[in-house]
Amino acid sequence: MQSEIQTVPVSKKILWLGWILSILPVLMLLMSAVTKFLKPAPVLEGFSRLGVPESLALPLGILELVCTVIYVVPGTSVLGAILLTGYLGGATATNLRVGEPYLAPVIIGVVVWAGLYLREPRLRALLPFRR
Repeated sequence: MQSEIQTVPVSKKILWLGWILSILPVLMLLMSAVTKFLKPAPVLEGFSRLGVPESLALPLGILELVCTVIYVVPGTSVLGAILLTGYLGGATATNLRVGEPYLAPVIIGVVVWAGLYLREPRLRALLPFRR
């Protein structure tokens, strides 16, 4: 069944801005996933400081990588944004629990959704902001 949501055309500038905003958190998340795979000393120290067992580095890295790839693929980007929101929510809660700065994952999550909103007409039709 075809969706009956009417989409409004968007300018190429807005579309490019959406992709740029989307790529910034993607690069950060990919770098974060790779560091979880490589397990350099600062990452292991961070895990220890946060009270997260070192054995979770690989599963968390895989989860982060999978969620990010799902976000990048246009057909699954909304699902990816939802999954990344959950992942980043967990990071925020973990940081709050131990008294560490927590704004970085919140900001990354906002940028994930802002970029998606600008590049995804179905999302703009679902959540229209009126001027």
